[in-house]
Amino acid sequence: MNLPTPNLWPAARIGQRWLLRAHRKEARVDGHRMVFLERGKPGPDTPTLVLLHGFASMKENWALWMQKLPADWHLLVPDLPGFGESQYHPEACYSYENQAQRLSQWLSTYAPNNLHIAGSSMGGAIASVLAHILETGPRTVTLLNSAGIPEHTGADLSPPTRSDRDSILIPRDWAGVYRMFNSVGKGKPTLPGIAMTGLLGPDLLQRQNALRHIFNDMVADALAPARYLGNDTPPLQVQWGEKDIITPTRCVDWFATATPEAEVHVFRGVGHLPMLESPVRSAAVMEAFIRRHN
Repeated sequence: MNLPTPNLWPAARIGQRWLLRAHRKEARVDGHRMVFLERGKPGPDTPTLVLLHGFASMKENWALWMQKLPADWHLLVPDLPGFGESQYHPEACYSYENQAQRLSQWLSTYAPNNLHIAGSSMGGAIASVLAHILETGPRTVTLLNSAGIPEHTGADLSPPTRSDRDSILIPRDWAGVYRMFNSVGKGKPTLPGIAMTGLLGPDLLQRQNALRHIFNDMVADALAPARYLGNDTPPLQVQWGEKDIITPTRCVDWFATATPEAEVHVFRGVGHLPMLESPVRSAAVMEAFIRRHN
């Protein structure tokens, strides 16, 4: 007899939020209830930093960074619509541009004049669009192993674009969950990957239909973010893990032509998620970058 697997993540989420001294809040954007964490308060000399997670992920992916970043900074860390505690609607569109429009609507209520944006993977793709559609643009943008970046210079940025990453990013069974959490890093099994398999597996397996829908909306115009990046991009920092198998390191070469002023960091021995695999290094280089442009 197969016993149901308990979902321990909601309780773990509460404990983590308490340790981070962050407040859980809700907003309404484009018909979605969007849940986010907030720590600190905005101010004229205080950076407001928005952290955008990747596909099949959630706001809690930034917990290690939140521990490393200055305690007096104002942090906004959402579950993007369709993920985590935020609402998913089967009839909605979750393209990079649609998600960026939702976040633009949300951030307009804060009207910060000292805004900085960082995004991981899918969150990086959304950040690239968001930085260019906000009424008042951010002072800096940091992309960590961003989706939406061509793997070679001279690529056609027009849709459609195909992707085979769904076989890793949308687990269909427990074996797929294990493969996902132990592939997005350095490509080898790790103790954190095994722990995350058990902790987040039940939640992920319940989201297969939603993840498939969101993934298809993203790849329908997979390189849309690259069309936004260029000479008018705010000061840009690029962080990449050299062991990444989801967004290969050769993507970094594209920035040399499109945004030659970008500050680029390639971390040796790191995979797809620098903020989880090397939080001290990745948070430190971003903090220094923000301080230079604050």
